[in-house]
Amino acid sequence: MPRVADHDARHGQISDAVQRLIVRDGLAAVTVARTAAEAGMSVGLVQHYFTAKDEMLLTTFTRVNERFTARVDAAVNRGEAEGLTIAAMLRQALAELVPLDDARRSEFLVRLAFADQAAHSARLATVQRETLTGVRTRVRQAIDNGTECGEVDTGVDAGQQALRILAFTEGLALHTHIDPGGTPEAAVLAALDDQLGRVFTGTCRHHRARTRASR
Repeated sequence: MPRVADHDARHGQISDAVQRLIVRDGLAAVTVARTAAEAGMSVGLVQHYFTAKDEMLLTTFTRVNERFTARVDAAVNRGEAEGLTIAAMLRQALAELVPLDDARRSEFLVRLAFADQAAHSARLATVQRETLTGVRTRVRQAIDNGTECGEVDTGVDAGQQALRILAFTEGLALHTHIDPGGTPEAAVLAALDDQLGRVFTGTCRHHRARTRASR
């Protein structure tokens, strides 16, 4: 167990260094030597865990996605405990993709760097595609759940709307990155509400019942 823990800790230390380099100096700054210096370890130790730049970037990208997923899961759990609508929980989840604070800005830059590198690597492109598909599937599931409870009309194409909502969110994230002063958090959340409001047009039967019971 200690060896596994040490291995995971080293991976985390190196990927955190990669993320800091990307945020501060860009993807071109990510080399084994500079990553080793940033992580405070020897080049040989970094090479023991990673043999190439793509490997380091893949691990960093994976950790960013794990953190995003953990935050979304936590938001959903809180939303369910608080009796929020599915639309409200989906809005919270999508907002995690938008660079509205330092943590999300850092993660957004990692995703941009990964996309750039994936354009020249079939392996990374596959991981990028699988990740995108996974997020889109979660959005589609939220729409399907909304249909079951009455928030979404039964005639709505969940797959098509999931594609549209996620594409809008990614565009919003890019606009926020380019012009943070022109896209304050309140405007971003209002834009997400507007998009979701075009799909989630009804009232959840369970939410309505809870509201009546609380009166």
